[in-house]
Amino acid sequence: MSEPATPAESEAVPDLAELARVVARQRAEMDRLREQAATSAVVERAKGVVMARAGCSADVAGETLLRRAEAARRTLLEECWITLGDPAPARSGSGVPRARSTTGIADGAPGLPGTGPPAQPSAPDDVAASLDRLGRALVHADTFHDLARCLLEHLAPDLGADAVMIYARRSGGRLDLVGHAGVGEQHVAQWRQVPPFHGIAVLDALRSGAPLWLEDFAEDSKRYLLIGDPPERWRSRVWLPLPAGDGAEACVGVLRGRSGPFTPRDRAHLRDVTRLCAGRLRTLAAPPEPTSVASPDAVRPLFEALPVAAMLLTPVHGPSGEVVDYRIDAATAQAASALGDTGGDPVGRRLREYRTDLTDEPLWRGCRNTLATGEPYEGEPFAHQEVVDGVAALSTYSVRVTRLEGSLVVTWIRHASSDRQEQRLADLQRLGNLGWANWNLATHEPSWSSQVFTILDRDPADGPVRLADLPALAEPDDRPALSRAVDALIREGEPLDVPFRVRTAHGVRHLRLAAEAVADLNGTPAEVHGFVQDLTARRRAELALVESEREILTQHDVLRTERTLVARLQNALLPLPRRVMDLAGLRVEVAYLPAQAGVHVGGDWFSAIELPDGDALFVVGDVAGHGIDAVATMAQLRFTAKGMVITGSSLTDALARLNTLLLHSRDTHGTATMVLARYSPGERRLAWAQAGHAPPLLLRGGEVTYLRRPPGMLLGAIATPRFEEAECRLRPGDRLLLYTDGLVERPPENIDAGLGRLAEAVTARPVDGSGSLGALLDTMLEGERRDDVCVLDVRLPEEQRGPGEA
Repeated sequence: MSEPATPAESEAVPDLAELARVVARQRAEMDRLREQAATSAVVERAKGVVMARAGCSADVAGETLLRRAEAARRTLLEECWITLGDPAPARSGSGVPRARSTTGIADGAPGLPGTGPPAQPSAPDDVAASLDRLGRALVHADTFHDLARCLLEHLAPDLGADAVMIYARRSGGRLDLVGHAGVGEQHVAQWRQVPPFHGIAVLDALRSGAPLWLEDFAEDSKRYLLIGDPPERWRSRVWLPLPAGDGAEACVGVLRGRSGPFTPRDRAHLRDVTRLCAGRLRTLAAPPEPTSVASPDAVRPLFEALPVAAMLLTPVHGPSGEVVDYRIDAATAQAASALGDTGGDPVGRRLREYRTDLTDEPLWRGCRNTLATGEPYEGEPFAHQEVVDGVAALSTYSVRVTRLEGSLVVTWIRHASSDRQEQRLADLQRLGNLGWANWNLATHEPSWSSQVFTILDRDPADGPVRLADLPALAEPDDRPALSRAVDALIREGEPLDVPFRVRTAHGVRHLRLAAEAVADLNGTPAEVHGFVQDLTARRRAELALVESEREILTQHDVLRTERTLVARLQNALLPLPRRVMDLAGLRVEVAYLPAQAGVHVGGDWFSAIELPDGDALFVVGDVAGHGIDAVATMAQLRFTAKGMVITGSSLTDALARLNTLLLHSRDTHGTATMVLARYSPGERRLAWAQAGHAPPLLLRGGEVTYLRRPPGMLLGAIATPRFEEAECRLRPGDRLLLYTDGLVERPPENIDAGLGRLAEAVTARPVDGSGSLGALLDTMLEGERRDDVCVLDVRLPEEQRGPGEA
């Protein structure tokens, strides 16, 4: 259709309302043409079947179909599909028999090109007779279950079928089991719905639109989640999708208990059966056409006279029958403003043109539910800004949807000020989980809000409870205090604010009752106003907090006890010297500071002893971890290292044996770092080896250097580490620092920054005498210590002279 174009003057403004009506009429005509195109192919094919059977003309065949539809109270489309599904033998007025086709439609029947299945070779006589019987039986199948039983009765003797299942596609892609035969109730309950997952054969068949033959159970079970309880019940099966022009929406499954492939004859037979029952399947699966109101043109004057915002919506269905949009067939003048459009007539337009995201909102779900059940829908109140007398105002609205035959009437209801106050009070009670209560002491008539019944878990049909009877609802332990407070309120008018507990079907609830009395002219309490509040969630949170604090205090006491125990054990195993030591002509000062962060004690340790041959042994180590295990490992390494060096082991050999000890110890499986140094006073020779430890610091002549580390790996890391010794000749006045990483590490900075900071501190404070080590530690350690610190300060005095020196 086309609308005549009206030429406009150069300065004329187009009439938007007239343009909207033109668009509406054109869209209605397009919908009519689409529906006619979708049904004309089916009608022409059915007329061809009638012409082939009766030998009549096309006009007579069309009239015959109309008479049949009217007599059976069916639509013309339903009668056409039933005709296509009835393979009655063809009759010819000339007496020449017509060949029966495999689809039940006479060969040569006229129809639109491409609307029917491709031509198939004629079936054998027994198959054709079987299809003839099936076609006659299908006419009497009124439900999917009847259709499944009919197919099983037909296919059981011919193909050995044991069960038939029919699935239909629903919105969202899932499948519903709409018909079945030969299947147990337990199996039906388990497979009633099939979600749109991959690896399910019936879904793959629907996606491809071609039959899916599953004839090798062992291989098929690897590819698909086979339907069955158990799946081995049916060793072979086929899924036959319903042929359609726009994709299959239903699928028939034929399941056999025996294994083996389907023969070519069986496959052709099953394809013919699918084509034969396609019409009946479509008739059963097609959604009922909605019954619309008499005429949109007849109700539009009524809507134009309404003083509220209202619309008449007609559902628009998609190819599979689901509602995809709503057409606005009538609307009041205020409807466009309610939709958020200030210009143009909404009549004829689609609802989703105004709100593209409407399907995600409650209104869409309310319209769908009202259309399906007939139950009215009323949405939650919402704020809407409108212009009243030229002034923008914020008003409260709610949307109501009712069904009118096959259409929907949507109304926007504007709430008055009193309605808004009542709604706010209801929201306040719901959000605060409290409700108001009144008691008239003169008439003994109580009055509660609905929220009080919800809080007390009491049926509103039982009515409210008198104030004097309220303590009986409380737990036995809380009744005396609540009774005393209520008596004082009733007799003396003393306000109350009392917590109490009640037992409900959902467990014990913690409540609060706050009330006050209103006195008459004589000062006697006459009425009580109050509220009941549910404090269960808050009380549970308080109890959980108290319990958490109790557990924290208990854990803190346990950890403090453990720290005290470990500290005492460490002091027993690692006694600190009370003064500066003199070893092999060297002045040695020791410092050990435990960590301040946390409650654990670390595994740092030292050794400074004089060996039997007059040499001095210096050891600094650090065990990974904290607590008793770290202290135990520290003691084991400390005493073992001293023992091995005293008994003649070299430094590298001692490190290798300590590594083996850590790897094979049952009690400890940790790691450790260590520096071993042996000083020979006659040659002033310092031999040292390390295992993953920071290098010693040497202060000589006011300059600081770090000794070059010989190869050495962390103890306890690998079974065959390589350790080597390094050598340094000390000179009078030299100062050597051996330390653990707690002195230089300061996360998250790199350890090189800590080594540089230590070098600067030593250079800045080259002080002799006792106490110099303490000053150095004060400079290096700022803030809270996260790790233990152990330092050996070794000095060679200036006055000492070596052999041959002047």
